[in-house]
Amino acid sequence: EVQLVESGGDLVQAGGSLRLSCVYSGFTFDDYIIGWFRQAPGKEREGISCTSGSDNTTLYEDPVKGRFAISGDFAENTVYLKMNSLKPEDAAVYYCAASYLECRPSEGDYYYWGQGTQVTVSS
Repeated sequence: EVQLVESGGDLVQAGGSLRLSCVYSGFTFDDYIIGWFRQAPGKEREGISCTSGSDNTTLYEDPVKGRFAISGDFAENTVYLKMNSLKPEDAAVYYCAASYLECRPSEGDYYYWGQGTQVTVSS
């Protein structure tokens, strides 16, 4: 059974940093893509980043490019999202998800989802 569990969300001041974790089980990362998505209140869920286990492709969408970074500890079945220079507009519930298609921030490609972790950014 495929499972993903996010953690690390917190309240942080603008300009601060957080590291989110996504612990996955039930699949081998080599065959999958892990994506990070977020949903702010009243807004649609948006894809922000993804990484591919098969070819090491990593992608970042413009709102987070240069500030967020994906990394992994594959011995621990964990993918991280390090978020720097946080802004109030980064406040959202953050989700990790798994796909076996390609690394792109398209929600419909992702079949398995975690429950989300809340990030709050105070100004």
